[in-house]
Parts: sequence; structure tokens; C-alpha cells
Amino acid sequence: MTEQKQKRAAREAGVRSRQKSSGAADINGQERNGDLQNQESGFEQQRIESGQASDFQQWDDSRMLVPSSLELGAGAVDKYVISKQIVKMQEPRRLTRDDMDERRIIYPESGNRDLVNRFRHLRTKLLELSGGNNFTMVVSGACEGAGSSFMALNLAAAFAFDQSKTALIIDCNLRNPSLHYQLELAAETGLTDFLEDPDYDIGRIIYPTGIPRLRLIPAGSQRETPSEFFTSFRMKQFLQAIRRRYPDRFIVLDTAPISESPDARILGELCDYSMLVVPHGKITATAAENAAQAFDPEKFVGAVING
Repeated sequence: MTEQKQKRAAREAGVRSRQKSSGAADINGQERNGDLQNQESGFEQQRIESGQASDFQQWDDSRMLVPSSLELGAGAVDKYVISKQIVKMQEPRRLTRDDMDERRIIYPESGNRDLVNRFRHLRTKLLELSGGNNFTMVVSGACEGAGSSFMALNLAAAFAFDQSKTALIIDCNLRNPSLHYQLELAAETGLTDFLEDPDYDIGRIIYPTGIPRLRLIPAGSQRETPSEFFTSFRMKQFLQAIRRRYPDRFIVLDTAPISESPDARILGELCDYSMLVVPHGKITATAAENAAQAFDPEKFVGAVING
């Protein structure tokens, strides 16, 4: 184990210990269970065993995520109902401004106006491209250390600025997942657990982030052979369902570098768009061009220089 991984493991252990001592882990469980309240057929309703249950029974963030949604046509979702659900979304904990600044996560009142405006501009361009519709998008680095997780998380946060929209970020970097670590979440389950078990409850893998209207699905506990997870029919079904059943939700997938694995290319085939993150001054123009050519040109929205 490298020194970096040892430090990460030690910090995650500390996070887990703090959360257990403060009861935050229980609250996270309530949040994920709350995401399933009043869910349609296909998944069982969740039972919240805390005295705070009434706080979470007011909303049902992911009740629409059911396999049958794949057969619903455009306009089948009552957008008024969706908007009401957004208003009722709760955060068991809130990241403070200092927390956000420390993690380099943008928020509307951030003093780093240049960074905030850059992500707002990027969000606007993507909305123009999609005609205002929600979408799924892969974000991948041109090389290791390009900063794709930073870019993916802040792009998702930018979409969550809008009180009429929500965002979901999915950690698909099974080789080196980092989003739960960055958000200081003791995530025991995640995407791969859901994909591996047909009876696994989606509510167990949706985590509140501490950022209003932004949810996280961590990588999960099973991280071997990631390509097999991503080529499964269940992965395709999962992405189609959350996109179609959430007209106000924008889904961002953080993946391993396109130069290091086929995961970004595989997931790019399942998503609406793909974006490349190029670290400033770290790779040649030829290497960046080769990385960009790995994506489907019909879905490739361009490269973003980070740094």
C-alpha cells in the first residue's frame, strides 16, 4: 500500500469514527431510507427507526427510481410533483462555508467569484446544448491526477445552485474512488453493491452530501473487474431510469482516467455526453488529442483545462 493510500485509509477511519460517535452515520441511514418513502412498485418502502423519522417522511427523493420507468414515455412524470419533492428535500447535515472552501467546492456566496462564474458558464453552455433538458454526463481525466473528481463535483454543485433542479454525482472510479472521502462520508455501500444484487435497495446507496439538492452514489464495496459492472444491462437500466424519471436532475459520472482504463469510454456509450479534463501543462497536446479521440465524437462536448 502506498503512503498516499495509507494516509487516505487513516483519514477515512477517522471520519468513520467521528460519524459513529456523533450519530451522523445513523442520520445518513435515515437520509438514504428517506429517499425511498412512497416509492412506486419495484422497491419496498423504507422504515425509519429514528425519532426524527417525521422529518424525512415529508419527502421521497428517489421514489421514482423503478425498472418500469424505462417503459414510460416523455412527459410521463408530473413535473409539479417533482418540484414539490425538491422543495422538501432535507439535509441531515450541512457543510459550512469553511467546509466548502477547504474542499474546494463552489457555492453561490463563495468569495472565489472567478471559479464560481467559470462553472456557471460551463453549466449554461451544457444547458444550451441539451436544450434545457436534464442529461447524464461522463467526466474523465486525460491522465492520472487531471482533476476530474474536482471538476465533476463542482459541476454537479453548480447545477444544484438552481432551486428548481437537483444533481446526482456517481463515483464510477472503482480503481481509486475519492468522492466519499472528499465529502467525509463513511460510505459502506454504493454503486457496485446495487449492480451486483438484483434485490438491492437503491435507497441504501444514495447519500446526502451536505450540499442542498446534491446527492452522491459512492463507488461501492465491490471494486473488482469494473468493466463488467459497467457493461451490464442493469447499469444501462439504472442510468436510463434515473434520467427519465427525474426531469429536474442532472447526473454526473466521475470516472477513471480515459488513458488508464476503458471505463470512461464504456460509460460514455451509455450517457448523453462526455467531457475530458486536461491538466494544465502536464501532458502534451498530442496526448490530450489522443484522449479526446477515445470518446464518441457525437457525444463529446469538449475538453476543460484544469489548473
